[in-house]
Amino acid sequence: MRLACVNVDLDGLRHYLGIHGLPDDSLAPGGADAVARLAPPRFCELLGERSLRGTLFAVGDDLLARRSAAPPSSDGEDDPEEPLGAPLPGAAPLRAAAEAGHEIGNHTRHHRYDLVRLPEAHIAREVHGGAKAIAAAVGRRPVGFRAPGYTLSPAVLRAAIEAGHRYDSSAYPAAPYYAAKASVLALQRLVGRHSRAILDRPRVLAAPVLPYRPAAAEPYARGDLPLWELPITVEPLSRFPFIGTFVTTMPRSALALLYRSVRRRPFLNLELHGVDLMDRSDGAGAQLPAVQRELRVPAAEKIARLRELLARIADDYEVVTLAQAAERLAAGSLW
Repeated sequence: MRLACVNVDLDGLRHYLGIHGLPDDSLAPGGADAVARLAPPRFCELLGERSLRGTLFAVGDDLLARRSAAPPSSDGEDDPEEPLGAPLPGAAPLRAAAEAGHEIGNHTRHHRYDLVRLPEAHIAREVHGGAKAIAAAVGRRPVGFRAPGYTLSPAVLRAAIEAGHRYDSSAYPAAPYYAAKASVLALQRLVGRHSRAILDRPRVLAAPVLPYRPAAAEPYARGDLPLWELPITVEPLSRFPFIGTFVTTMPRSALALLYRSVRRRPFLNLELHGVDLMDRSDGAGAQLPAVQRELRVPAAEKIARLRELLARIADDYEVVTLAQAAERLAAGSLW
């Protein structure tokens, strides 16, 4: 059995501002909710051309308004006892995706990059809050979870299990990505620019590259927790990332070589981001595209590249949602 999953993280443009230390008001009009409004229909249209179904990881704060006019607490969290707020413009596209048969996964309530550094009670509120917002917006509670910035801890997995998730898809054992991120964060500190992103523990680089049940004390090691870890695909030898950022921008000859290597694996997990389906004209403003290079590539060009790759993947694999892959694993019918 050879399974492939195609999924998209719906990180808003404001989260990229936080990564690069840019001011919150530097987006163009409509940019604040552009990913939530525009990326889901483009993703669904792309997969629908081949009658494929994928997974969209949504941020709860993009779906429902803040629940009261009162400011959040000092730690940035909402009061969990307040009722859910009114739907935001990002809720309708996500509900339409769910009605079309796509899976909606949980990407937390506020997309805190420092999730693993929060107190355990706050971690639980982020995970449960995201699941609750998604259930209210689309009518179905999510069974899949992905941590912001791909960083995991035992507390994060405990919260995911307690919230009813059957799988996590956060492990990203990509050595070149890890090294590049470490360098960028160091450079930003050197020039006095604060990034909200954090660097994961080096242990992630030793995580299995194929699905596994994680250990309670170490998410990046095999164990017996009651959920599956579905790692994001990397090239087997170099562990070069096989994600949307690279497949939409690298030379076609290099992409062909990369895919030829990753397709040897029986499981492929292609992770995209909403910006892989967008460009600078979609509310990004002037400052963000200067540092987020994929926004400088026309959306039509990137979508065409993804269309070509999806044709190859559909020929080589059975394409399913991440939830369906987790079900096959739980049934012991994968490999």
